[in-house]
Amino acid sequence: QVHVVESGGGLVQAGGSLRLSCAASGRTTNIDAIEWYRQAPGVQRDLVARVNVYDMTNYADSVKGRFTISRDNANNTVYLQMNSLKPEDTAVYYCRWLVNGRQWWGQGTQVTVSS
Repeated sequence: QVHVVESGGGLVQAGGSLRLSCAASGRTTNIDAIEWYRQAPGVQRDLVARVNVYDMTNYADSVKGRFTISRDNANNTVYLQMNSLKPEDTAVYYCRWLVNGRQWWGQGTQVTVSS
């Protein structure tokens, strides 16, 4: 069992920054990858950023150059640094841990970017 908790969301003006955190507890050995998704109302949940066991990262085209995913292995925490935020970044952001072939989701954290 893995318990995942996101935090760090909030309201920010366009051009501002936020850092999201995603902490996991439980049986987190054999991590395959950790991913950030986002979902706006009425829209499917989309992958935003990903870091795998080799620390290789991938980003959606819409966030490249603005968002950075990073890992703190000692604390089982992954961060998403979001800079130059745009109103279209407004969504609920979810974190997914892929551990030993299984997936574990957090409850999400709301990010709202005002114009």
